[in-house]
Amino acid sequence: MSGTSVHLPDLTGSTAVVTGANSGLGLETAKVLAGRGARVVLAVRDTDKGERAAAHIFGETEVRPLDLADLASVRGFADAWKGDLALLVNNAGLMAVPESRTADGFETQFGVNHLGHFALTNLLLEHVTGRVVTVSSGLHRAVSGIDFDNPNLEGRYTPYRAYGQSKLANLLFTLELQRRLDEVGSPVLATAAHPGYAATNLQSRSGNHLHDGLLRIGNRILAQSASAGALPTVYAATQDVPGAFFAGPTGLLVNGAPGPSGRSAAARDADAARRLWDLSEEMTATSFPL
Repeated sequence: MSGTSVHLPDLTGSTAVVTGANSGLGLETAKVLAGRGARVVLAVRDTDKGERAAAHIFGETEVRPLDLADLASVRGFADAWKGDLALLVNNAGLMAVPESRTADGFETQFGVNHLGHFALTNLLLEHVTGRVVTVSSGLHRAVSGIDFDNPNLEGRYTPYRAYGQSKLANLLFTLELQRRLDEVGSPVLATAAHPGYAATNLQSRSGNHLHDGLLRIGNRILAQSASAGALPTVYAATQDVPGAFFAGPTGLLVNGAPGPSGRSAAARDADAARRLWDLSEEMTATSFPL
């Protein structure tokens, strides 16, 4: 693994799905996995962008359409899947965007970052043989819990409240998924990762030109590269770690080599994790299949 002493295993013969792999962290994750021999499926909303990204990846790739803001698209992707899947990387996401709704009426950040990946995981889980890695954020600490009575934050929406809730949901999802996998004796692991402060186009979609401009300056001055930001995801996907492990950069400025990362008390709440799972099943009409 570039910039660290971590040994990456040979992934020849395995298949990985990386959502949102046409740019940023997803693209860099796909590059590393393909470089170690995995066949990487780029699951992307815009397949033209996906094909252009795949052209820059050394290794075996395939591009398939997936719109996490539309559960019909999620179901279509899963229905078309055949064969084993060693690694599912739930990477795609939105950050601090203006208030909007998905095709199914969910608040968009909660819908894309959490519910879309929740449904995708449940629909693909019977094929998964290795790990489910979900990308969260240190900004899961921005909220004290999930608003179970109003998950779409109607009348309470702010861009960062919605983003923080969705990223907290990623960690609670990972916690409960691992509990369920353990309960049925599955060898599959559920892990999570966050990139620290990494320069990607995630920080340029707020709709506020001043806000986006300041973040672009921060990206140039403070942030680590997208390739460095992807290393915790790769770590969570390939290293000898326990279930529900949360990887992140270990540097003081939220950068540096990947390793174990702390999480908030809210992200360790097993009761909230079960409650979120039940709510997510109801909202997506999908359930744990094992």
